[in-house]
Amino acid sequence: MFYQGRTCLLQCHLKSVGVRSGPQCQVLQLLLTIGPTVQPHLVRKGGVKEECGMIARPKCGSFFFQASSCPQSLMSIVKADPRFGKLFRFHVPVLMWARHFTKETRDRLKERSVPYGWQGLSDTAIASTLHLLNDSANSWLFDKTRFPEGCVRCAVVGNGGILNGSRQGMEIDAHDFVFRLNGAVIKGFEDDVGTKTSFYGFTVNTMKNSLIAYGEYGFTQIPQSKDLRYIFIPSDIRDYVMLKSAILGSRVQEGYDKGDDPRTYFGPEASAKKFKLLHSDFIHYLTVRFLRSEIINTQYGYLYMPSTGALMLLTALHTCDQVSAYGFITDNYRKFSDHYYERKKKPLVFYANHDMLLEAELWKSLHRAGIMKLYQR
Repeated sequence: MFYQGRTCLLQCHLKSVGVRSGPQCQVLQLLLTIGPTVQPHLVRKGGVKEECGMIARPKCGSFFFQASSCPQSLMSIVKADPRFGKLFRFHVPVLMWARHFTKETRDRLKERSVPYGWQGLSDTAIASTLHLLNDSANSWLFDKTRFPEGCVRCAVVGNGGILNGSRQGMEIDAHDFVFRLNGAVIKGFEDDVGTKTSFYGFTVNTMKNSLIAYGEYGFTQIPQSKDLRYIFIPSDIRDYVMLKSAILGSRVQEGYDKGDDPRTYFGPEASAKKFKLLHSDFIHYLTVRFLRSEIINTQYGYLYMPSTGALMLLTALHTCDQVSAYGFITDNYRKFSDHYYERKKKPLVFYANHDMLLEAELWKSLHRAGIMKLYQR
């Protein structure tokens, strides 16, 4: 196994792989000892290399990637699509954890600014945070005790006004996993958006801004529950510092959020296993291949990154078998308020740090290709 270029690629020799017979792609043990780790290429009987539906879960105390048993996984649709088959790279690591903090990773990410790298960030701050993400649960999205059989069906719920009056709540909750983000108001809108939350995605900035901006609509606390997992988006040093304090259960000791008690956000018993951190390489890959906006070439280019909703939806598209998106921008966005919980209609506001129209085109194209289902009306 070795690292090659800017993209993580796991190279396997057939003689080192325990190939077993059977119709399904076989599992390959990940020896996560050095270098960046990735979702591996798996092999079928006969030694034919195959990229399988790579859903990670623990087995026998080691790290395995098990092939999806879903007969209608989006991966098979992607591979058959002339456009998206060239864009998707399922081997790029989605999450970052302790074993990713290597010299090779550091040297590479130091060349790129956040959220795509670590340029200008303190090595000590990065290392002290990643070293706490040392549980195998930090390396995969789905926990074994919550891993469903068959097709892994995910709903990603944005906060768009299209959901007001949609009555999609029951359909959303019927999915195996539900992703929510930022100002995810639920109380009073259960019929439209459901109640189930499996993952909550955010940056520290968007989380705190949402608590301030949407408190009047009832968003006074981010989702909390025993089975809920938090997905940090590393958009700034603040995210690494807050994540460290959240795992330690102590107040933030430095920086912009100094004095904050993470337990007020994530609950009093939030252990390291509850936290996931998106890999900077993954965000870079998503931006370059899917959301390379013209904004990058303007004076605001340094501000640009995909929206929180886009990152959560693309995360689901790289980890789930079937994905449905609700509350995301559609062609007729002008018909709806900015958010579903606003009492009076407010127009969608476009900011320089996101390209919502580019995202809208991507969601429409993925929907048309049958790779995901986009709620529209």
